[in-house]
Amino acid sequence: MAEIEVVKADKKNNKLIILVKKANDAFVNSIRRAVMNNVPTMAIEDVEIRKNSSVLYDEVVAHRLGLTPLTTDLESYNLPAKCKCNGEGCASCQVKLTLEAEGPGIVTASEIKSKDPKIRPVFPEMPIVKLLKGQKIEVEATAILGTGGTHSKWSPAHVWYKHKQVAKIGNVKEPHKVAEACQPGVFEVKNNKLVVNEEKLLTTDLAGLAEEASNGEVKIEKSDDFIMFVESFGQLGCKEILEQAAKTLDEDLEEFEKLLKETKELEAK
Repeated sequence: MAEIEVVKADKKNNKLIILVKKANDAFVNSIRRAVMNNVPTMAIEDVEIRKNSSVLYDEVVAHRLGLTPLTTDLESYNLPAKCKCNGEGCASCQVKLTLEAEGPGIVTASEIKSKDPKIRPVFPEMPIVKLLKGQKIEVEATAILGTGGTHSKWSPAHVWYKHKQVAKIGNVKEPHKVAEACQPGVFEVKNNKLVVNEEKLLTTDLAGLAEEASNGEVKIEKSDDFIMFVESFGQLGCKEILEQAAKTLDEDLEEFEKLLKETKELEAK
Protein backbone atom coordinates (compact mmCIF):
# COMPACT_ATOMS: atom_id res chain seq x y z
CA MET A 1 0.00 0.00 0.00
CA ALA A 2 1.26 3.46 -0.90
CA GLU A 3 2.52 5.73 1.86
CA ILE A 4 2.21 9.52 1.69
CA GLU A 5 4.27 11.99 3.69
CA VAL A 6 3.94 15.77 3.67
CA VAL A 7 7.28 17.36 2.81
CA LYS A 8 6.26 21.01 2.75
CA ALA A 9 3.00 22.97 2.98
CA ASP A 10 2.38 26.70 3.08
CA LYS A 11 0.15 28.27 5.73
CA LYS A 12 -2.56 29.21 3.22
CA ASN A 13 -2.79 25.58 2.03
CA ASN A 14 -2.29 26.66 -1.58
CA LYS A 15 1.01 24.84 -2.15
CA LEU A 16 1.86 21.33 -1.07
CA ILE A 17 4.77 18.97 -1.65
CA ILE A 18 4.30 15.31 -0.73
CA LEU A 19 6.51 12.24 -0.79
CA VAL A 20 4.83 9.10 -2.15
CA LYS A 21 6.42 5.77 -1.20
CA LYS A 22 5.67 2.18 -2.24
CA ALA A 23 3.93 3.30 -5.43
CA ASN A 24 4.48 3.21 -9.19
CA ASP A 25 4.08 5.66 -12.04
CA ALA A 26 0.55 4.47 -12.85
CA PHE A 27 -0.67 5.11 -9.31
CA VAL A 28 0.90 8.57 -9.00
CA ASN A 29 -0.25 9.59 -12.46
CA SER A 30 -3.79 8.47 -11.60
CA ILE A 31 -3.76 10.88 -8.66
CA ARG A 32 -2.45 13.66 -10.90
CA ARG A 33 -5.17 13.09 -13.49
CA ALA A 34 -7.87 12.82 -10.82
CA VAL A 35 -6.81 16.17 -9.35
CA MET A 36 -6.88 17.95 -12.68
CA ASN A 37 -9.94 16.26 -14.20
CA ASN A 38 -12.23 14.87 -11.48
CA VAL A 39 -12.26 17.24 -8.48
CA PRO A 40 -15.35 19.50 -8.70
CA THR A 41 -15.04 23.26 -8.25
CA MET A 42 -17.32 26.24 -8.80
CA ALA A 43 -17.02 28.40 -11.92
CA ILE A 44 -19.22 30.72 -13.96
CA GLU A 45 -20.95 28.82 -16.76
CA ASP A 46 -23.75 31.10 -18.04
CA VAL A 47 -23.47 34.87 -18.53
CA GLU A 48 -26.26 37.30 -19.38
CA ILE A 49 -24.80 40.64 -20.43
CA ARG A 50 -27.42 43.34 -20.09
CA LYS A 51 -25.14 46.32 -20.75
CA ASN A 52 -21.64 46.48 -22.15
CA SER A 53 -20.27 49.67 -23.67
CA SER A 54 -16.62 48.73 -22.99
CA VAL A 55 -14.09 48.05 -25.75
CA LEU A 56 -14.31 44.30 -25.09
CA TYR A 57 -16.82 42.16 -26.97
CA ASP A 58 -19.50 40.41 -24.89
CA GLU A 59 -17.82 37.05 -25.60
CA VAL A 60 -14.50 38.29 -24.22
CA VAL A 61 -16.10 39.59 -21.03
CA ALA A 62 -17.94 36.28 -20.57
CA HIS A 63 -14.69 34.37 -21.15
CA ARG A 64 -12.85 36.41 -18.52
CA LEU A 65 -15.65 35.87 -16.01
CA GLY A 66 -15.64 32.15 -16.68
CA LEU A 67 -11.93 31.94 -15.94
CA THR A 68 -12.24 33.87 -12.66
CA PRO A 69 -11.52 31.33 -9.86
CA LEU A 70 -14.31 31.12 -7.28
CA THR A 71 -14.12 29.76 -3.75
CA THR A 72 -15.96 26.44 -3.56
CA ASP A 73 -18.25 24.91 -0.94
CA LEU A 74 -18.59 21.21 -1.75
CA GLU A 75 -20.86 20.53 1.23
CA SER A 76 -23.59 22.91 0.04
CA TYR A 77 -23.60 22.26 -3.70
CA ASN A 78 -23.99 19.25 -5.99
CA LEU A 79 -22.87 18.56 -9.51
CA PRO A 80 -25.86 19.35 -11.78
CA ALA A 81 -25.97 15.74 -13.01
CA LYS A 82 -26.24 14.47 -9.42
CA CYS A 83 -28.64 17.13 -8.15
CA LYS A 84 -32.27 16.43 -7.21
CA CYS A 85 -33.36 18.95 -9.86
CA ASN A 86 -31.73 16.77 -12.56
CA GLY A 87 -29.62 19.68 -13.78
CA GLU A 88 -32.49 22.10 -14.37
CA GLY A 89 -31.00 24.55 -11.86
CA CYS A 90 -31.73 25.08 -8.18
CA ALA A 91 -30.13 26.48 -5.02
CA SER A 92 -28.35 23.17 -4.46
CA CYS A 93 -26.40 23.18 -7.72
CA GLN A 94 -26.00 26.81 -8.81
CA VAL A 95 -25.50 30.33 -7.50
CA LYS A 96 -26.20 33.72 -9.10
CA LEU A 97 -23.61 36.49 -9.32
CA THR A 98 -23.96 40.06 -10.57
CA LEU A 99 -21.57 42.72 -11.79
CA GLU A 100 -22.48 46.37 -12.26
CA ALA A 101 -19.88 49.09 -12.84
CA GLU A 102 -19.43 52.45 -14.52
CA GLY A 103 -16.23 54.09 -15.73
CA PRO A 104 -13.74 55.51 -15.56
CA GLY A 105 -11.63 52.81 -13.95
CA ILE A 106 -10.63 49.16 -14.00
CA VAL A 107 -13.37 46.74 -12.99
CA THR A 108 -11.96 44.02 -10.75
CA ALA A 109 -13.31 40.71 -9.46
CA SER A 110 -14.01 42.34 -6.10
CA GLU A 111 -17.00 44.06 -7.72
CA ILE A 112 -18.67 40.73 -8.49
CA LYS A 113 -21.52 40.27 -6.01
CA SER A 114 -22.60 36.75 -5.09
CA LYS A 115 -25.92 35.57 -3.66
CA ASP A 116 -23.90 33.18 -1.49
CA PRO A 117 -21.06 34.77 0.53
CA LYS A 118 -19.22 31.42 0.50
CA ILE A 119 -18.93 31.63 -3.30
CA ARG A 120 -16.76 34.61 -4.21
CA PRO A 121 -13.74 35.45 -6.39
CA VAL A 122 -10.50 33.99 -5.04
CA PHE A 123 -8.43 36.95 -6.25
CA PRO A 124 -10.38 40.21 -5.63
CA GLU A 125 -7.86 42.36 -7.53
CA MET A 126 -8.10 40.30 -10.72
CA PRO A 127 -8.99 42.74 -13.56
CA ILE A 128 -12.09 42.04 -15.64
CA VAL A 129 -12.36 45.06 -17.96
CA LYS A 130 -11.28 48.68 -18.20
CA LEU A 131 -14.04 51.27 -18.56
CA LEU A 132 -13.66 54.81 -19.85
CA LYS A 133 -15.80 57.71 -18.67
CA GLY A 134 -19.45 57.04 -19.45
CA GLN A 135 -18.93 53.35 -20.26
CA LYS A 136 -20.99 50.81 -18.30
CA ILE A 137 -21.24 47.11 -17.77
CA GLU A 138 -24.08 45.14 -16.23
CA VAL A 139 -23.94 41.34 -15.99
CA GLU A 140 -25.81 38.51 -14.32
CA ALA A 141 -23.97 35.19 -14.21
CA THR A 142 -24.66 31.66 -13.04
CA ALA A 143 -21.93 29.57 -11.43
CA ILE A 144 -22.15 25.79 -11.15
CA LEU A 145 -19.97 22.91 -10.04
CA GLY A 146 -17.97 21.22 -12.77
CA THR A 147 -14.76 19.27 -13.34
CA GLY A 148 -11.57 19.94 -15.25
CA GLY A 149 -12.30 16.99 -17.54
CA THR A 150 -15.13 19.08 -19.00
CA HIS A 151 -13.32 22.43 -19.11
CA SER A 152 -10.06 23.69 -17.63
CA LYS A 153 -11.87 26.53 -15.81
CA TRP A 154 -13.05 23.93 -13.30
CA SER A 155 -9.58 22.46 -12.75
CA PRO A 156 -8.59 23.12 -9.11
CA ALA A 157 -4.81 22.95 -9.30
CA HIS A 158 -1.62 22.52 -11.23
CA VAL A 159 -0.04 19.21 -10.24
CA TRP A 160 3.05 17.34 -11.37
CA TYR A 161 5.47 14.75 -10.03
CA LYS A 162 8.92 13.29 -10.47
CA HIS A 163 11.09 10.55 -9.01
CA LYS A 164 12.85 11.46 -5.79
CA GLN A 165 16.57 12.16 -6.29
CA VAL A 166 19.25 10.64 -4.10
CA ALA A 167 22.76 12.12 -3.91
CA LYS A 168 25.69 9.77 -3.35
CA ILE A 169 28.80 11.76 -2.42
CA GLY A 170 32.26 10.24 -2.85
CA ASN A 171 35.71 11.78 -2.39
CA VAL A 172 35.05 15.30 -3.65
CA LYS A 173 38.33 17.20 -3.90
CA GLU A 174 36.82 20.61 -4.64
CA PRO A 175 33.55 20.78 -2.65
CA HIS A 176 33.18 24.55 -3.05
CA LYS A 177 33.26 24.18 -6.83
CA VAL A 178 30.40 21.67 -6.73
CA ALA A 179 28.32 23.80 -4.36
CA GLU A 180 28.74 26.86 -6.59
CA ALA A 181 27.97 24.94 -9.78
CA CYS A 182 24.57 23.74 -8.55
CA GLN A 183 21.46 25.65 -7.56
CA PRO A 184 21.97 27.69 -4.38
CA GLY A 185 21.38 25.79 -1.17
CA VAL A 186 21.37 22.25 -2.60
CA PHE A 187 24.93 21.55 -1.45
CA GLU A 188 26.82 23.06 1.47
CA VAL A 189 30.43 22.79 2.55
CA LYS A 190 31.02 21.84 6.18
CA ASN A 191 34.50 21.09 7.52
CA ASN A 192 35.70 21.10 3.91
CA LYS A 193 33.26 18.30 3.05
CA LEU A 194 30.31 18.42 0.67
CA VAL A 195 26.93 18.00 2.38
CA VAL A 196 23.56 17.80 0.63
CA ASN A 197 20.44 19.64 1.77
CA GLU A 198 17.82 16.88 1.42
CA GLU A 199 14.83 19.24 1.31
CA LYS A 200 16.39 21.35 -1.45
CA LEU A 201 17.33 18.22 -3.36
CA LEU A 202 13.71 17.08 -3.37
CA THR A 203 12.55 20.15 -5.26
CA THR A 204 15.56 20.66 -7.55
CA ASP A 205 16.57 19.02 -10.82
CA LEU A 206 20.37 19.00 -10.93
CA ALA A 207 20.49 17.65 -14.49
CA GLY A 208 24.04 16.33 -14.17
CA LEU A 209 25.58 19.56 -12.87
CA ALA A 210 26.87 17.98 -9.67
CA GLU A 211 28.36 14.97 -11.46
CA GLU A 212 30.19 17.16 -13.97
CA ALA A 213 31.52 19.62 -11.38
CA SER A 214 32.76 16.81 -9.12
CA ASN A 215 34.36 14.75 -11.89
CA GLY A 216 31.94 11.92 -11.18
CA GLU A 217 32.42 11.83 -7.42
CA VAL A 218 28.79 12.93 -6.87
CA LYS A 219 26.13 10.66 -8.31
CA ILE A 220 22.53 11.81 -8.60
CA GLU A 221 20.24 8.79 -8.85
CA LYS A 222 16.50 8.35 -9.02
CA SER A 223 14.81 6.35 -6.28
CA ASP A 224 11.56 4.39 -6.48
CA ASP A 225 9.78 7.09 -4.45
CA PHE A 226 7.98 10.07 -5.96
CA ILE A 227 7.77 13.76 -5.16
CA MET A 228 4.41 15.33 -6.04
CA PHE A 229 3.81 19.09 -6.26
CA VAL A 230 0.31 20.55 -5.91
CA GLU A 231 -0.39 24.25 -6.50
CA SER A 232 -4.03 25.19 -5.91
CA PHE A 233 -5.73 27.87 -8.01
CA GLY A 234 -7.55 28.91 -4.84
CA GLN A 235 -10.98 27.31 -5.17
CA LEU A 236 -10.04 24.60 -2.64
CA GLY A 237 -7.09 23.94 -0.34
CA CYS A 238 -4.47 21.42 -1.46
CA LYS A 239 -5.35 18.83 1.19
CA GLU A 240 -9.04 18.94 0.30
CA ILE A 241 -8.15 18.64 -3.37
CA LEU A 242 -6.16 15.46 -2.74
CA GLU A 243 -8.92 14.04 -0.53
CA GLN A 244 -11.50 14.69 -3.24
CA ALA A 245 -9.21 13.18 -5.88
CA ALA A 246 -8.83 10.00 -3.82
CA LYS A 247 -12.62 9.89 -3.35
CA THR A 248 -13.28 10.12 -7.08
CA LEU A 249 -10.72 7.38 -7.75
CA ASP A 250 -12.52 5.11 -5.29
CA GLU A 251 -15.84 5.86 -7.00
CA ASP A 252 -14.35 5.09 -10.43
CA LEU A 253 -12.93 1.78 -9.19
CA GLU A 254 -16.26 0.80 -7.63
CA GLU A 255 -18.03 1.60 -10.90
CA PHE A 256 -15.42 -0.39 -12.85
CA GLU A 257 -15.84 -3.36 -10.51
CA LYS A 258 -19.61 -3.20 -10.92
CA LEU A 259 -19.38 -3.13 -14.72
CA LEU A 260 -16.87 -5.99 -14.67
CA LYS A 261 -19.25 -8.16 -12.64
CA GLU A 262 -22.12 -7.35 -14.99
CA THR A 263 -19.97 -8.29 -17.98
CA LYS A 264 -19.01 -11.63 -16.42
CA GLU A 265 -22.66 -12.38 -15.63
CA LEU A 266 -23.65 -11.70 -19.24
CA GLU A 267 -20.86 -13.92 -20.54
CA ALA A 268 -21.95 -16.71 -18.22
CA LYS A 269 -25.51 -16.72 -19.62
